[in-house]
Amino acid sequence: MSFPPLNEQMDLILRGAEEIISAENLEKKIARSIKTNTPLIVKEGFDPTAPDIHIGHAVSIRKLKHFQDLGHTVVFLIGDFTALVGDPSGRSKIRPRMTREEVKQNAETYRAQVYKILNPEKTQVRFNSEWLGKLSSYDILALTSYYTVARMLERDDFEKRFKSQTPIAVLEFLYPLLQAYDSVALKADVELGGTDQKFNLLLGRTIQENYGQEPQICMMLPLLVGTDGVEKMSKSLNNYIGINESADEIYGKTLSIPDEQIHPYFQLCTQVSAKELEAIKKDLKEQRVNPRDHKRRLARELVGLYYSEQAALQAEENFDKLFRKKEIPDEIDEFVYESDELVIDTVSGLVCATGGAPSKSAARRLVEGGGVQLDGRKVSDPLEQIIIDKPILLRVGKRFFKWVRTKD
Repeated sequence: MSFPPLNEQMDLILRGAEEIISAENLEKKIARSIKTNTPLIVKEGFDPTAPDIHIGHAVSIRKLKHFQDLGHTVVFLIGDFTALVGDPSGRSKIRPRMTREEVKQNAETYRAQVYKILNPEKTQVRFNSEWLGKLSSYDILALTSYYTVARMLERDDFEKRFKSQTPIAVLEFLYPLLQAYDSVALKADVELGGTDQKFNLLLGRTIQENYGQEPQICMMLPLLVGTDGVEKMSKSLNNYIGINESADEIYGKTLSIPDEQIHPYFQLCTQVSAKELEAIKKDLKEQRVNPRDHKRRLARELVGLYYSEQAALQAEENFDKLFRKKEIPDEIDEFVYESDELVIDTVSGLVCATGGAPSKSAARRLVEGGGVQLDGRKVSDPLEQIIIDKPILLRVGKRFFKWVRTKD
């Protein structure tokens, strides 16, 4: 195949990157790939610790797409084995272990979601259990011999926990070594990750050299702040926007971000041009435009990326009908599920429990007749399961409204 010129590739690849180790060696690898007409192997791993891929993940996945568009081989690696170990990056305590069944269920959703960004015909989806699950005890002993405890304790999160006498499991030391072995198994030329993955990515270089391979290039992308405007976007903190969520959900969640995150979200999560980014930044700084207007455009851009322009316009219309045109009362009573566990209920069960219908059969008829909405979305399946992990606005008919949530 024919690759674009070196300078054109570098311009696209470097755009938005926080740090590259090293840009000079990356340039050499790309020049060699052009000369030999051989694509680079570019990987990024994701542990399926929850069923959703969010737009924070998409920052680096979109960079994978850049490599893919330039003709390189992209490997989307699902860490079904490493998820059983648990990434200690940024953790102040031992991560609760997941079961194989939980990992399997979450992993099954990842393939379909990632194809919203990557080309399915040009993407290699791999599971690291393919090779990590086959390592013998002798293989693990050999792998652990290539790194020292002293070097492992140099990483920031381990160092803080060690000094504060917070327990560190031996299992946690294995995680970066296993992730590094992924790069050996795939013979990776480039590995992508967030800035919090720097230690793990660099260890991949070290382990590759120990296995006689040329070390990979490490590319770190910025971490996206979550919708709370404080912590990094995270499934465990429930401050994320999932790329597989409904168009209405993506639109509404985007409007909830703090104003100071408008420009970073445009920069990291959309395809707007550098010129437009600068104009948005200037508008916000000089207060020439109401931030809400830019936020609405941002919401349309995100829905458009993962659905369509038409879906974005419809989501905006739905939001306006629900919240801006005052089709709902100013004061709405709450219904609280008295449970300390995660509540999952059917739509008809929810309608009945909140008093929106006298019985489940009556609730079922209301749902099937199109008289029930959840957060402005009309539902038609009375048996659709609803996870009550955040407040949900229930509307039955024209006059019945309830905020539904679980006990704090």
